Amino acid sequence: MDVENIIGVEGKHLGEVKIEEINRVWLKHYDEWVRPSLEYPEIPLFRLLEDTARTKPENTAIVFFGKEIAYRELDALSNRLANYLKSLGIKKGDGVILAMPNIPQYVVSYYAVLKAGGIVVQANPIYTEREFKHIASNSEARVAIILDQIFDNVYPLKRDGLVDHIILAKVEDYLPFPLSFLYRFKKKKVKVPAETGIHEWKAALASEELKERPEVNPKEDIAVHQYTGGTTGFPKAAMLTHYNLVANVYQTIEWIPGKGEGDVFLGALPYFHVFGMTTSMNAPVAVGAPMILVPDPRDIKRVIQAIDKYRVSIFCGVPTLFNAILNYPDLKKYDLSSLKACISGAAPLPVELKRSFEKETGSKLIEGYGLSETSPVTHGNPFYGLNKEGSIGIPFPDTYALVIDEEGKVLPVGEIGELAIYGPQVMKGYYKMEEETRKTLVSGWLLTGDMAKMDEDGYFYIVDRKKDVIIAGGYNIYPREVEEVLYEHPAVLEAAVVGVPDKYRGETVKAFIVLRPEHRDKVTEKDIEQFCRQKLAAYKVPRIIEFVDELPKSAVGKVLRRVLRDQEVKKMEQS
Repeated sequence: MDVENIIGVEGKHLGEVKIEEINRVWLKHYDEWVRPSLEYPEIPLFRLLEDTARTKPENTAIVFFGKEIAYRELDALSNRLANYLKSLGIKKGDGVILAMPNIPQYVVSYYAVLKAGGIVVQANPIYTEREFKHIASNSEARVAIILDQIFDNVYPLKRDGLVDHIILAKVEDYLPFPLSFLYRFKKKKVKVPAETGIHEWKAALASEELKERPEVNPKEDIAVHQYTGGTTGFPKAAMLTHYNLVANVYQTIEWIPGKGEGDVFLGALPYFHVFGMTTSMNAPVAVGAPMILVPDPRDIKRVIQAIDKYRVSIFCGVPTLFNAILNYPDLKKYDLSSLKACISGAAPLPVELKRSFEKETGSKLIEGYGLSETSPVTHGNPFYGLNKEGSIGIPFPDTYALVIDEEGKVLPVGEIGELAIYGPQVMKGYYKMEEETRKTLVSGWLLTGDMAKMDEDGYFYIVDRKKDVIIAGGYNIYPREVEEVLYEHPAVLEAAVVGVPDKYRGETVKAFIVLRPEHRDKVTEKDIEQFCRQKLAAYKVPRIIEFVDELPKSAVGKVLRRVLRDQEVKKMEQS
């Protein structure tokens, strides 16, 4: 076949491309067990749990610091909470904010919200009051289920009428004795007012089990609002349907050696992150596998101990996590030989890290790719087939990927353009953002905003990002949001935020600031950092702050972030 016309639709506009015309050259590189096309059941997402609870009731679902919960019990707990949510007025289509680390209550709440007919509104528990208010207002959520330790940041939502109810989950509720007893003395004391609308987890779980189920149209009804970045400086909600999420679970399982049967999954990736939600929670639920929950993925000793003790075989993570394990001083004391399949996503995987991790553990570590808008996984390198280092791999079953130019025309092999994706996992759109949806979804194709190229084997490479998103430690950070906070400081005249290379986090946040004349020599980098910490989650706070006389700008006055980034890269190369 002519390399210039290898996929058969080169030169066509995206809107003219018919799926059946695309030559999926990548299929020849699938691992032998992976089918190019699957049948996806049109079922509500909560059926994954119900079906497993029916067929494998005694299988262990959750392991949390030694406490085990079987699938039968997990299903029953979610039924009770679903009934309680109904009693609080939750009806079909209502949003419920979940803001917890990976604790049993998160998994119970996730499926309970869906069984009550609600929409799971994902929130990072380290959000500030300002960030929680934006998500509550945008999603129109009426209930928040949160870790009690973050009550101070969430209570203003109820005080100001943004939500009607808050349910408090406590870590010690599912810790085995004596850990549960000891934890009460260790935890931060939180003052919770005794008022209507604030509920204890144990009281909520005292409810009867919900018997009826909501009527769900899987391809139309939204299961999850997954927040991602936007041009407004605030996150926007990708509307993921029940069908989107069920499909991506089946695609993910198909890709894994053994398809998850008999495996043990590590739940270290936060479940509020779309990558963790699908690959480390919904996928093991679908196959009836244990999830070993790790609330804080930065606790590397706990992560390594969990792999060793529970013989974890499937481990999905971000490059910084794999790197931290590799560099843990006492790594040799632990047995990680149970690891079979490790998938790295959310940030580029350094080639040297991949090689070193595989050599140290004997496992397969592959790089994949996905977005909040695609539920999330779209690409992956084969585990045993051709694995191209530096590549995000090849499209998943029933997933199509093309590279297009600025006019929307399909480019041939080797040329750089914007990556476009089509498949059953592509979102319905952005909630209450029709214009953004129209710009992002074109004839069913998702325009990713990432610049990429494809080689003659159908392997894709991300070469740059069209969007200015910063990916630090697997978290997406949006410069505009950080800049808006900086502009709130009375001493700041102008500000620009970029991502600069960082050996540990992949990228880190750097802020360039022009101070007002009257504040020069009076404001320090520490002052700016402390100001940001009051308004931003810790991972968004600039790690590097540089005061400058002026910012580079275009002829129309637009700040040129790319110039700043390029300057930083040159500095690092010269140092």
